[in-house]
Amino acid sequence: MKVLGRVVLLGCVGLMSKAGYSQAAPVTGATTAAPAPVDTAKQIATMEAKLADWPQLGRYKAENATLGPVATGEQRVVFYGDSITDAWGRRPDTGEFFPGKPYVNRGISGQTTPQMVVRFRQDVIDLHPAAVVILAGTNDVAGNTGPMTPEMTEDNFRSMIDLAKANGIRVIVASITPAADYPWRKGLAPAPKIRALNSWLQGYCVNHSVTYLDYYSALAGEDGGMKEGTSFDGVHPNAKGYAIMGPLAQAAIDKTLGGR
Repeated sequence: MKVLGRVVLLGCVGLMSKAGYSQAAPVTGATTAAPAPVDTAKQIATMEAKLADWPQLGRYKAENATLGPVATGEQRVVFYGDSITDAWGRRPDTGEFFPGKPYVNRGISGQTTPQMVVRFRQDVIDLHPAAVVILAGTNDVAGNTGPMTPEMTEDNFRSMIDLAKANGIRVIVASITPAADYPWRKGLAPAPKIRALNSWLQGYCVNHSVTYLDYYSALAGEDGGMKEGTSFDGVHPNAKGYAIMGPLAQAAIDKTLGGR
């Protein structure tokens, strides 16, 4: 099977390479840049690693094992998401991640909601938090793990919310943060798709007694992207962006856990 997998992957790489040379011939006399060399072995190794642990359960396995039990009177909160959660307080120029608070970061860069459903038990339920803050969906729109319909994303949110509730965990669902374009996958026009998903998320939260955390309204510019100066690349918040998000998240947590 492994040999067959390598053959298939090599075939895909070969087809991609051929497609890259199917463009119109250059004008006589014009200089064209040589195509960048393709490290086929590295591509295959990367693909095999992803296939071996598609939901990336290995990312936090060791940290989860060493995370102590919830202390008496402590209200642990898991922040669960993609790169926008993952980078908070970890990437330079993103500020601090709730210093002094019993909050646990379980974001993984690039993840989509189907991957997050798979690792929800390991990275949320088994940590016994009082609440979970779910921030996801932008990579669904970007198609990071393949094309997805809005209904597919909605179903995955339903599943995560149901799993949390079934285990006595309060749920806070954050709006998808703004994006007018994706640097790694340009031309998808994500802004209206994000607005539509956020509208659904807000309505679902209202109808199912879930706290809705509205980052979008505070971060969005006129074009549906991040406001000037709040992000590194129009998608990922910088320290100024997280400084806006932090108090909003804390207010949502206080509202959700205030009665406990």
